[in-house]
Amino acid sequence: METIVFDVGETLTKDDRYWAAWADWLQVPRHTLSALVGAAVAQGGDGADALRFVSPDMDIASAYHARETAGRGEHLSEADLYADVRPALGGLQKLGVRVVVAGNGTPRAAELLRDLDLPADLVVTSGDWGVAKPDPAFFTRVLEVAQAGPQETLYVGDHPAHDVFPAKRAGLLAAHIRRGPWGHFWANDPAVADAVDWRIESLTALAGLIDH
Repeated sequence: METIVFDVGETLTKDDRYWAAWADWLQVPRHTLSALVGAAVAQGGDGADALRFVSPDMDIASAYHARETAGRGEHLSEADLYADVRPALGGLQKLGVRVVVAGNGTPRAAELLRDLDLPADLVVTSGDWGVAKPDPAFFTRVLEVAQAGPQETLYVGDHPAHDVFPAKRAGLLAAHIRRGPWGHFWANDPAVADAVDWRIESLTALAGLIDH
């Protein structure tokens, strides 16, 4: 294994602040939006589906821009990272693995991630590329920046439909992490178990896969 590529939300970062900010903007109780996220998870949907449970006709891009204009846009700090992120990514680099962060997110999210100075060789988001998961073109870009063949590249993520299944269709190795709502809900799903190469509980487990 030469390169490991990481999803962002609920793989590297906790989404607590993200959903709290949206709940406050939409003027619904935070626990209400959390419950709707759970409904989206159970239906195999994504974050956009959860927001549309609150406002079915919502233009999410316009709402995002309005939040930014109002000074209530995206924020990311060290506190938003899972505790295992720095030791795991740094440890992989010491083992000679190329570490890439590539997940769905805005260009602003990419800037915030890069400002955290993670131990990674490259940090990009779908906003940088103009194509988002699960579009196969996203994983074409992943392979371009991986600088390794598909079977020497591992994609790590929590969302089966956005991470595991499209990564496998692109010929990559895939690891599903049991964290966050999607990671926990789908952890033992038979289709996920059949598709993935590994199921992990922590990013620190990845160092043990390097020789496999």
